[in-house]
Amino acid sequence: MIKIIVGTNRKNAISGIIAKIYQQLLAQHGAKAEVISLADLPEDFVFTALYEHNGKNKAFNTIHNQIKSGDKFVFIVPEYNGSFPGILKSFIDGMTYPNSFNSKKCALVGISSGIGGGGIALSHLTDIFNYLGMHVLANKIKLAKIEENMSKEHVTNRLYMTLLNEQAKMLIDF
Repeated sequence: MIKIIVGTNRKNAISGIIAKIYQQLLAQHGAKAEVISLADLPEDFVFTALYEHNGKNKAFNTIHNQIKSGDKFVFIVPEYNGSFPGILKSFIDGMTYPNSFNSKKCALVGISSGIGGGGIALSHLTDIFNYLGMHVLANKIKLAKIEENMSKEHVTNRLYMTLLNEQAKMLIDF
């Protein structure tokens, strides 16, 4: 099962809508996928689940185990201040090193309100995943000016939908 990670803990984030759309695209191609939202992380996990507290936060352990059981991932990554959200970095830091991501595969989708589509954020995240031994699909989607290319629950830009669909097929074959 492919794990789709909503890369922010912001409630009602556009990232969550994109994750559900991606899940539907994968289903159309016969692949099962599960959405994991960082909004579901325990609020105190950076103090109760990391480092010397590893394994002690039951709520975090549940999410950690969902990640460990995955072989392929999609990260929906909003751009925050020219990079990705700090909560995503803390989440990655909470995973077992290096086993949680080592030799696994992922696709990256960047979204932004600006014109970059989260490209710099995806570059930063690629460096981290390469360090952790994860194989990153070269086709990284960058969805710029996202609010202008969506309705309440749908991507209205046909090119964006084509790009997401193509990447989903590539991930399945990756």
